[in-house]
Amino acid sequence: MDTPEKEPHWERQLLEKIALESLKETRAKRRWGIFFKLAGLAYLVAVLVLVVDWDGSEKLADGKHTALVNVRGTIDATGDASAEKINGALQSAFEDKGTAGIILRINSPGGSPVQAGIVYDEIQRLRKNHPDIHLYAVVEDMCASGGYYIASAADKIFVDKASIVGSIGVLMEGFGFTGAMQHLGIERRLLTAGENKGFLDPFSPQDAKQKEHAQTLLEEIHGQFIDVVRKGRGDRLKETPEMFSGLMWTGSQSVKLGLADDFGTVDSVARDVIKVENVLDYSVKENIAERFAKRLGADVSQSLVLRLFNIDRTALR
Repeated sequence: MDTPEKEPHWERQLLEKIALESLKETRAKRRWGIFFKLAGLAYLVAVLVLVVDWDGSEKLADGKHTALVNVRGTIDATGDASAEKINGALQSAFEDKGTAGIILRINSPGGSPVQAGIVYDEIQRLRKNHPDIHLYAVVEDMCASGGYYIASAADKIFVDKASIVGSIGVLMEGFGFTGAMQHLGIERRLLTAGENKGFLDPFSPQDAKQKEHAQTLLEEIHGQFIDVVRKGRGDRLKETPEMFSGLMWTGSQSVKLGLADDFGTVDSVARDVIKVENVLDYSVKENIAERFAKRLGADVSQSLVLRLFNIDRTALR
């Protein structure tokens, strides 16, 4: 008697279960479809990032223009102010038939004398090969040490009255830990083949002969720096006993000393000196792929440090 009543109920449950499973399968297919579409889009974006230059440095202007090359930050072989990048931009600017004049915009505390020397020599070569194109240095906040080394190759140097200019000197810096090691009972064990192989080792007592040799090196490089400045500035330079001592001056003082020629900005020099207001930036910049790679490397390094020392990430924000 109970069988006829239960059988339709059983069939209904089976049909509901089949319909539910079918709905689940449809939803799963839809989710996977969305996932693969997003993955494909991400792949396409990654390809575009790698093959397209997004930095906007492509030369689009026609006709006469003022070429701009930036020297920003510390001058070294791996940064934005490396000789390779600066010289590459300068070569493009000098070789462009539309270039009416070049502005070297400098905002740098200095850096490697080798990198600065390479840029200086290349400017000299390019100016000789392109005598009709004048190059002017425009100083923003700072043009010190290696930055001024490069600036001295320009036809004229323009500054702001509050710019910091100079620091014509050379340094070699380090630390000595021998006192701390003695206090902590740490013994230095240094083995060398060659009596000066451990030259100025910070964990060993300072050797008088090595110190003297280092000073000789610095004096020679300093002499090279002084020669470059004298050659570049010529009769405009009003030498004083402090000029090559490593001191720095304001832009106003630098004009009086002959370290700079006049006051000016990129716009004013382009307009009033070169007389072509259209400014085109030739600076070599990192594209978005390079910036992403550098950022990724920085994030990985930071994560390793946080894990190594068990540091709460929120403490760094």
